[in-house]
Amino acid sequence: MNSFEEVNYFVQNGHQDYLPHISIDCVIFGYQQQQLKILLLKWKGLNGWGLPGGFIKRREPLSEAAYRILQEKTSLNDLFLQQFHVFGDSPYRVGERSTREFTEKFGLEVQADNWLFERTLSIGYFALMDHVKVNVQTDFFTDDYQWWDASDVPQLLFDQNEVVEKALLTLRLQIYHQPIGYNLLPEKFTLPEIHTLYETILGKELDQRNFSKKLMALGLIQKLNEQRSIGAHRSPFLYQFEKEKYEQALKEGIVHTY
Repeated sequence: MNSFEEVNYFVQNGHQDYLPHISIDCVIFGYQQQQLKILLLKWKGLNGWGLPGGFIKRREPLSEAAYRILQEKTSLNDLFLQQFHVFGDSPYRVGERSTREFTEKFGLEVQADNWLFERTLSIGYFALMDHVKVNVQTDFFTDDYQWWDASDVPQLLFDQNEVVEKALLTLRLQIYHQPIGYNLLPEKFTLPEIHTLYETILGKELDQRNFSKKLMALGLIQKLNEQRSIGAHRSPFLYQFEKEKYEQALKEGIVHTY
């Protein structure tokens, strides 16, 4: 949906095909150079950054809507995706003022009874993915994107800083209960690599010996009979996520593979 005509048609008639007043906001996490990253889109006309998101089709299951929106924005299909919160308290979510200002900035036709004027609830999802594989698709409202350090996210549009903060909190709370690193690390990795990843996500130091014992006790990773040569007298063993445990963890949350 990139042309003015298509977007204007959506503004006028989208309520016929999509659920009014309910949207999805996606916090997309990546991992690069030992830094946790978040994908943000630059919005035209608003001079600000925001999260990828979209609306839910009337006959579309909620989880399928979230995966569709992510696929449209990133071109990826096989993702770890978790619903984490519903947002609706912000003044941006109630009333018509912000919506009218938003649509008028883009020269879109707005009618007083348009469904975009009403209260909007947003369902938050976070996704974990290899940022190298992401092929970001901009649209009529956005013209740029950037991976930002999770610790250095700018002031976002609407109430989306609250969405990011809640996503980070949920990610940290679930880090030992789900295979968080599956989409952020190579298929085979060393203990120092996953140790660094977890320290980065949690924002604190972890005792390496206790950390490895805990991961093994949880059964989410398994030690391989393979080693990586990284220098003289340095050949650490490789590990990978336990596939069956990983799939079970996904089933307990939300999983989708196209």
